[in-house]
This record gives sequence, C-alpha cells and structure tokens, in this order.
Amino acid sequence: MKLPHLADAESFRAFRSDSSRWLPIALDIARSHGLDVSAPQVFATGTNLVVGLGEKLILKIFPPHLRTQFVSERASLTQLAGRLHLPIPEIVAEGERDGWPYLVITRLAGRLGSEVWPQLPEAQKERLLRQIGETIAAVQRAPLGPLAQIQPRWDDFMRAQIQGCRARHTRLGLAPKFLEGLDDLLRDAAELIPMDAPPVILVGEYIPQNFLLACHDDQWSLVGLFDFGDVLAGWRDYDLLGPGAFMAAGRPGRVRSLLKGFGYAKPDFALKRRLMALMLLHRASDLNSHVCIEGWQDKASDLVELQELIWAS
Repeated sequence: MKLPHLADAESFRAFRSDSSRWLPIALDIARSHGLDVSAPQVFATGTNLVVGLGEKLILKIFPPHLRTQFVSERASLTQLAGRLHLPIPEIVAEGERDGWPYLVITRLAGRLGSEVWPQLPEAQKERLLRQIGETIAAVQRAPLGPLAQIQPRWDDFMRAQIQGCRARHTRLGLAPKFLEGLDDLLRDAAELIPMDAPPVILVGEYIPQNFLLACHDDQWSLVGLFDFGDVLAGWRDYDLLGPGAFMAAGRPGRVRSLLKGFGYAKPDFALKRRLMALMLLHRASDLNSHVCIEGWQDKASDLVELQELIWAS
C-alpha cells in the first residue's frame, strides 16, 4: 500500500475526502509502531489526514505540499512541552511514508470548543476568553528555540501580506466602503505593526475548533489546546485576532476579558487600529466569513468604525 503522488492541493482534497483510499495505509502505519488499530476514528474536518486510534492517540499524516505544517507542528509540540499550564499533545512517534511525513500524538480529553461555545451563558464566555488570553500570553513567554528559524520571517511575511492585501479582499468581496479606507490603513501598517521587535511564538489560530473545554461545578474551563501547524514567530498581537473575530463578537465584556487575560488594559485607538490592520493582513483573513457580529456590514461605514465595533470596550 502506497500513498500517492498528487499533482496539486485540489487532488489532495479529493483524496482526503475518500477515507477508503487512505485509511488502510494509515492503519498500516499505526501497526508498524505497534499501536492498537481496533477502533479507528476518521476526522473529516481539518487540513491533513487525521485518524483517532482509540481513546488515547491521534495519527496525523501530512501531504508533501504541506510539509511545512509537519515541521511547524513537530517543532512547536517539542518546544512547548512542559511549559504551559494546560495540556497540549505529546509526540509518541513520527516517521515518513512515501514522502508523506506523519506524527502520532496523544489525544487530549475534553469537549471541542466549537461544540460548547454557542450554548454558554455570557458570563462563562467572558471567563473563557480571559483564560484564552492568559494561554496566549503563556505560549508567548516560552522561548522560541528552533521556532526562531521558522519561515517566513515576520518582516518578510508582513510585507508580502501588505502587498497582496487589497487584491485579496477585493477578490473575497469586501464591501467598497471598507476597501476605500484600506490604502490609508496599509500605509500606516508598517508603523503600527512592529517589524523588528523580538518575536514570540504565534499559533495563528486560537479558535473554538482548536480548544478543548470541560465543565466542573457548572463552570466551563479551557483544558486543552491543539493544532500547531501554522505557527509563526512574530509580533504578539497577531494571536488576538482569532478569538477577537470568532468569539468576542464585539461584546465589550468579552473584549475586555480577552485583553485582560493577555495583559492589556482597555484598548486605545492605536491598539484598535493595529488590530484592525493585522486582522486584514492575517494569512487566513476573510472578514465576510470570520467577523461574528450579526449585521456588522451595516453597522460600520468605514474601517475606523469597524475597528471600534470589533474591539468595543
């Protein structure tokens, strides 16, 4: 059994969507490490080939064109091991099959954040956002180690994002009233966003799909963090964007909780402006899909009003 050579990302997505084509190979990899394959669970979402091996382990297989995600995940899990106040996966085994690198990692306990978050009362959402802010800060206190060599470099990444920003958001259908202010914001971005400040570990995706939660005495808490395939080294504020867009939803109490956990006081205009710039420059930026404020397109007439709406405090 061999993993195929695929011509492009579209071919890989088609291959991943049909688990009958790759699950036998995944189980063969697991058996080669002496692992139990009696109860496999295919995860349909995500970027790579992912299968649960019972209750304890996960096998992640990375296609050759996403080898950088393997490098990022492996280095991040190694560097952060034992440095955080909450669990992250541990590497149990690693290897390569037909040019496809893979990791076997421990499976964390808890409920997926995206399943729990919508039903939580407001006070618990604020509590969790403070914990998320604290977790981001804890990750960023860890030394970079080998992640200092991760590519692209922050300044190169930001400059490339600035250069392609207008074309990206035009293609994604951002309303003309927001595009009108984009050039002014991009001119400010090089000054607003530190390019040469000491870099920190940036996970890039602090979103509900990558959290695990548990309930004790009617209080939900953050109990696990996973998915380190898109790690960068750069300016710390970049990691506020995921929870800011997907979870804070422009609610002042949520915004304050997130920023307080992170170590920031009430945001001033300069911070909001910088966060707005970074949100537009994020590698996954798509405001029409990611800003979780109902009717936000009608509630703001330009980017300045939008930054006040998203980072309301």
